[in-house]
Amino acid sequence: MAEEEVALRLEAVDAELQEVQAQIAVLCDRQARLLEEQAELRQLIDCCRASEEDDIQIIEQDWSGNFEWDNEASNLLLNVFGISTYRRNQREIVNALMSNKNVVVVMAAGGGKSLCYQLPALLRPGIALVVSPLLSLIQDQVMGLAALGVSAAMLTSTTSKEEEKEIYRVLEKGDGNLRILYVTPEKIAKSKRFMSKLEKCNRAGRLSLVAIDEAHCCSQWGHDFRPDYKNLGILKKQFPKVPMIALTATATGRVQRDLQEMLQILPCERFTSSVNRPNLFYEVRDKKQVAADVIEDIALFIKETYPSNESGIVYCFSRKECEQVADALRKRQISAAHYHADMDSGLRTNVHRRWSSNQLQVIVGTVAFGMGINKPDVRFVIHHTLSKSLETYYQESGRAGRDGLPSRCVLFFRPADVPRQSCMVFSENTGLQNLYAMARYCQSKQRCRRAAFFQYFAEQVQECNGMCDTCAFENDVVEKDVTEYGKSLVQSVMDVAESDKKTTLLQLVDLWRSQLRQAGNHISGVYGHILQSQTGDKEMSKDDAEQIILQLILDGTLREDFQHTAYATNAYVKAGSAARLILQGKRKVILEQCEKRGPVKTTLDDCAMQSGMARMLDTLRQTLAAADGGIFPYAVLSSQHIKRLSSHVPTSITELDEIIGKTKSSKYGEQIMTTLNEYTTKNTDGPDTKEASSSKRVATTGGQARQTKRSRNA
Repeated sequence: MAEEEVALRLEAVDAELQEVQAQIAVLCDRQARLLEEQAELRQLIDCCRASEEDDIQIIEQDWSGNFEWDNEASNLLLNVFGISTYRRNQREIVNALMSNKNVVVVMAAGGGKSLCYQLPALLRPGIALVVSPLLSLIQDQVMGLAALGVSAAMLTSTTSKEEEKEIYRVLEKGDGNLRILYVTPEKIAKSKRFMSKLEKCNRAGRLSLVAIDEAHCCSQWGHDFRPDYKNLGILKKQFPKVPMIALTATATGRVQRDLQEMLQILPCERFTSSVNRPNLFYEVRDKKQVAADVIEDIALFIKETYPSNESGIVYCFSRKECEQVADALRKRQISAAHYHADMDSGLRTNVHRRWSSNQLQVIVGTVAFGMGINKPDVRFVIHHTLSKSLETYYQESGRAGRDGLPSRCVLFFRPADVPRQSCMVFSENTGLQNLYAMARYCQSKQRCRRAAFFQYFAEQVQECNGMCDTCAFENDVVEKDVTEYGKSLVQSVMDVAESDKKTTLLQLVDLWRSQLRQAGNHISGVYGHILQSQTGDKEMSKDDAEQIILQLILDGTLREDFQHTAYATNAYVKAGSAARLILQGKRKVILEQCEKRGPVKTTLDDCAMQSGMARMLDTLRQTLAAADGGIFPYAVLSSQHIKRLSSHVPTSITELDEIIGKTKSSKYGEQIMTTLNEYTTKNTDGPDTKEASSSKRVATTGGQARQTKRSRNA
């Protein structure tokens, strides 16, 4: 009798324990959701505070007023840089820096950050120091300035001993006409000799300003943290009276304050522009399982969309993948080459130059290459795999269309790519949180792509105007309840754990599909119930299985667990905090699926190279660039210059001066006018407007489809 009482009591305790465990699971799930919401709200507060501080600063000082250097600045802007008008915030930033203020600039790629320090460098006497993280970017900048007649130099690992000696002599003695000196952060951190020469330059009053490019690298909260950037605070400590400008394309409020503290530029003037890039069309495409099929899709997109060999970038996950993808594209008659850190520096520079000179159509690179691109006429950016965060993706895709002309950003996505990235980022601050936000961006079939960027950077949502795949067309998207599948997956994961084994995402896909097949053959047990109730097929595809597993990970029902081996870090799938909830029927799993979708026909209507005159000018600029020491064609004439020349055909050198500036006009004006005259003589109907108009690419689809989706995506 006593034993029976104990047994009954034990049964009651077991039941109570199960109830407590269920409550704990509910609380853990609630905790996870609250932590995620907490992080989002803190980010919003950071951005709101940054905006409020900016508003206060604008009230205190109106940088858009008249200043004594206005006439000289306007003259340099047009006649040296070939730019007729400032872009948003550029004039104000220049004025603040010229007034000896420290400045932080957050400006989208293509917004004209370089001009914000290059123009003051020519307005102020002395030498401007520019710290930039990537050699390829520095080389581009120095070559571009040389083409404009601006004396610029660089101190990097590729600088010869003779060049280095001459630069040190100029810093110390003040000889020569050097105006801008580019260095890497490593030079600041590790070269005592350089810092000594810089100190002498400053004591003589010849250090005009300090510019820190890609300044988000200072912060551990930034997406490309670089340890050597932490040491750049020494510059303000040693040269307190020299104005400093820090520039980046993206930075949350937290990153902005972090980099200000590290660079020791508190207080400072902050200028923040919108993250919106209205000329970019964002698209996510399903990535096929077979590697060759993925390449086939990428090659087909390039050939069909850009038959005139417009420049593009393909981003890959690894260096080995870069080589494989570039080789596969070449076999499909696409001019491509790979670029990564393991290459010989000379070969890497050669590839970069060939691509920048339009001798290669596609460069296949890792993320490290992306940040160093200065080429303005990149018409497409393709991601062979997903980025590690929305911020990183925004930066990488933002290398397209820096000239302001329409461009495409296409990401090929499959859930199996998530563990590859999670193994790399799980130890970073908010690494997994950022990666999963990127995965949700890819999983969504209904939400405007731009809206995700606006939310991430805590910016008010703006109209997409049909410039993403979810807004360009009305898609037939359904929300499928896959809860029963979720239950069986959770049970499979728990069964694996009970047998003291581990399973990766791909292993789980194979295991689960095998279990479903067996259940389908016998139509019994839980798996038979799933097949009968949710699908008429008896075979679960790998794609669907991956989608469901990823959704369970994003929901917290499953989780990734990371373990190290001697050679790598592996991501295994385990039950998450909300696993019990789904088994108890207290949670549903919903998956978005697009059942019908037409082809995306976006418009890149004002593509500069479509008219006959534009093509002739493009050929001319390549010839002139090759003859002028092998500079890049866009340094001779930008795509915007070609567009304006085609629309407003100048009939004299004076008119040409007003479009491209006197510096370029004096060097290339005669050849440009000859080309224009030859074309207009052959085409006597007048300016190229009619032909340019007829060759424009089709507009993104009718406005009706865009309007019907506006309220939903806002």
